[in-house]
Amino acid sequence: MASSTLHQNLAFLLKPVNPIYNTGPRPRPTRATTTTAYVAIRCGPRSNRGPLMKGRILSIEAINAIQALKRAHKSSSSSSTTPDYSPLLSRLLKSDLLATLRELLRQDHCALALHAFSAVRSEYHNPDLSLYADVASALARNRMVEDLDRLICDLETDCGGGGIQCDDKGLIRLIKAVIGADRRESTVRIYEMMKRSGWGSTFEADEYVVKVLSKGLRRLGEESLAVEVKWLSRGNLEKLRV
Repeated sequence: MASSTLHQNLAFLLKPVNPIYNTGPRPRPTRATTTTAYVAIRCGPRSNRGPLMKGRILSIEAINAIQALKRAHKSSSSSSTTPDYSPLLSRLLKSDLLATLRELLRQDHCALALHAFSAVRSEYHNPDLSLYADVASALARNRMVEDLDRLICDLETDCGGGGIQCDDKGLIRLIKAVIGADRRESTVRIYEMMKRSGWGSTFEADEYVVKVLSKGLRRLGEESLAVEVKWLSRGNLEKLRV
């Protein structure tokens, strides 16, 4: 009797237990861990310029023109001949030509940008003063001071020897670019064009332009002109002449 009871107890203990009725703590399932390896890929050397701007800023025609200009310029560097860029630029619409010019300036390809600007001047007379300011800023940034002086002479030619648009927002940027490049004669030339347009006499001079121009002329050694700028800003030109 005792042996039969012991056998039944052993059978009960060895019987598998249904997990539904298991009230003890359940072991956590083990998850297989995977390790992902990342391989660093390095590209070749690049210049410090940004990528070409596509979409609404640059059209396909403008991008193709920029790339063609660069190829022609690169091939000409190994020879003594100067390529003719006009066929690449004359076929562009005005919007594409201006976009090409601004993109070349943004990438500091000033030599090519000057060819594009020449095409703008020949196709569309009297470009905006802001466009001159964009070219002048790029030339000053790259220390192409002789080209900067020629640019100011071209501006005077485009104005027919007269005045410039003194109410244009590009005027102050143009003045800053020329003064920042320490171009005394070009600064004086801009000031003379401003006077011929009636700046300070026919209409009131902007105070910020007066401050920047007078300070720049004084730094460049033109003390008398710096004083004259302040007098002109107050409408005292006739008093100064007397």
